[in-house]
Amino acid sequence: MKKELTCIICPRGCALTVTENDGVWTATGNACPRGATYGVAEATHPTRTITTLVRVKNRVDTMLSVKTENPIAKERIPELMRLIHQTSALAPVKAGKVILEDACGSRIIATRDVE
Repeated sequence: MKKELTCIICPRGCALTVTENDGVWTATGNACPRGATYGVAEATHPTRTITTLVRVKNRVDTMLSVKTENPIAKERIPELMRLIHQTSALAPVKAGKVILEDACGSRIIATRDVE
């Protein structure tokens, strides 16, 4: 199996070729070791850090920006978004406060203060 990717680890944007041979994945085209690690991970098990909004119940027309504390598996994003859309916060909220303790294997945390 062969996949062509663009590395997003640094601004260089190396064109990666990730190949699988007898269960062993290798990346070529990377300028640094981090690119090879990224390429293999993206080809075998892609993950994403999700940023979105949660409604603040006790404030009119106020939304709270949140994000996953850890990247989650790409295939679990729809499930995560269903959980987040069912969630709301109560002000005041400080940046870093946990809004959801376990959402698809990651905590959802506030990224800004709401007074």
